[in-house]
Amino acid sequence: MTSPIVVVTGANGLVGSHVVSALSERGATVRAVVRRVGTAPDLTGVDEHVGDFGDPVFAAQVVAGSDALVTTVHPLGGDADEQRRIGLDGTLTIASAAGDAGVPLVVHISTAGVYARTPEVGDVTEESDYVPDDANDYSVIKRDIDEALARLGGTTRVLVRPPMILGPGESSVWNTVQPRAMAEDESRRHAVADATAAWVHVRDLADITADLATGAIPLRDDVAAGPVLGGCTPVNVAAPKATWRDYLGTVCDALGVEPVWDDKPAWTGAIRADRAQGWGWSPQVSWDEAMDELKSGLRS
Repeated sequence: MTSPIVVVTGANGLVGSHVVSALSERGATVRAVVRRVGTAPDLTGVDEHVGDFGDPVFAAQVVAGSDALVTTVHPLGGDADEQRRIGLDGTLTIASAAGDAGVPLVVHISTAGVYARTPEVGDVTEESDYVPDDANDYSVIKRDIDEALARLGGTTRVLVRPPMILGPGESSVWNTVQPRAMAEDESRRHAVADATAAWVHVRDLADITADLATGAIPLRDDVAAGPVLGGCTPVNVAAPKATWRDYLGTVCDALGVEPVWDDKPAWTGAIRADRAQGWGWSPQVSWDEAMDELKSGLRS
């Protein structure tokens, strides 16, 4: 049996690099798409492909003959125009190229941020309401990407929706970027203590993504058993919920600064991952392990 060929965009990013590693461990052949030479993970079965996945010519070349496409790129620090150009237009370009080339599967790393999580909303499932147009740019644009992929035919699509992604790395938003901002700016240390901090560890996110891309989680006719063949299936990927007291308190303690607890309504529900668990996935990294890892990185 030949190993599956999987294309991964953003292969040098936090999520992309972990997905590439998980695919390599599973024996896949990986086409690691990056923008700069020498930045793809140097692992068994990984071939670096340097180019712009938003370029239709490059996109068609890199997906040709592959078995799956995994898209992980979204410019978190960019303005709305950049987010749409790269995150939405670029993703649709390479996903459309995959469909045109007969690639059987597209796995897109979306976000649980597409869901409206106002104080009155309880637990969130894949059927929950999306954010309105006046929400933050990131959530709205990620919502629009998901809706565009749902309309895209020609291939099976899976929308993987993680909440806060924990895990070490220079580009890690919640282990590095946000804590750095909190250390420098008191206004970034405000939160409602009992508000939900929904999370997943990047290794657990990479595991389900790699299992989808390699067929370890097979396509089905029933969404309870797996992604729907020929359809577009969203799936939440979240660990048991924590609170902002748990997360912000840990970060501030490691930084030697004080959190500021606000007294106002906040969302206290959970991101339900029943669908993912029905497909055989379960998070392996505990909250305590994730926090120990985070504290170690901050103190070093």
